[in-house]
Amino acid sequence: MANVKVYNMQGAEVGSLELSDEVFGVEYNEPLIHQAVVTYLANQRQGTKSTLTRTEVRGGGVKPWRQKGTGRARQGSTRAPQWTHGGVVFAPKSRDFSKKMNISARRGAILSALSKKLADGELFVVDELKVSAPKTKEMEAFRKALKLEKRTVVVMEEKDEAVVLAARNLPTLSTISVGEINTYELVANAFVVLTKGSVEALEAMYGFQDEEVEA
Repeated sequence: MANVKVYNMQGAEVGSLELSDEVFGVEYNEPLIHQAVVTYLANQRQGTKSTLTRTEVRGGGVKPWRQKGTGRARQGSTRAPQWTHGGVVFAPKSRDFSKKMNISARRGAILSALSKKLADGELFVVDELKVSAPKTKEMEAFRKALKLEKRTVVVMEEKDEAVVLAARNLPTLSTISVGEINTYELVANAFVVLTKGSVEALEAMYGFQDEEVEA
C-alpha cells in the first residue's frame, strides 16, 4: 500500500495516509484511458447542427430563364448550391455522437489514471477543504500554498457550494465531487487533489475484495 503525505489548506504536512493498491496501485493502461477520454468527449457533443439542402430551401420552383437562347448557362432553380440563398452541398444534419463504454472499462480507466497520477507524484491529499466564505482569495491562497501552478482538479467527497463558488474564477483550478469523477478530468489536469473524505469514498466505491465462490 502506498503511503502519502497529508497536507492542510496552508500547505503544512499534518500526517500521512495509506492508499489502497486496489484503487491507487493499478497498472497503467493507456489504450483504455484513451477510449474513456474519446467516449467522454463524444458524449459532450450536442450534435444539433443542421443546415438546409436545395430540396429544403423555400422557393426556387420557377426556372429562372428559358433553357436555350439566352447565352447563359442553363439553370433549373435559384435554390441550387451555386446561387445566393441556395441550399448547402452535403449539408450537416443532426446526429447522435454518443459512444458507449462498459462499466468495468470505465472503472478500470479511472483507477488506471488515479494510479498514474500517484506514481508520477501529481496526486495530493488534504485533510479537509473548507472556506469561511465563497471568496476567490481563499482558494487562491490554497493553490499557492500547495504550489499548484498548473491546471488542477480538486475532488471533494460531496459538493460544497462555497468551495465551488470560491474556485470558479480561478482559470487553472476546478472542483468536482467523487460522484462526478471521470477519466478525462484526471488526465486533462496536471495535478489531482483529493480530500481524505474523497479518498475513503473512492476506496469504498472502487475497491473490491476477492472472494472464494463455493461450488
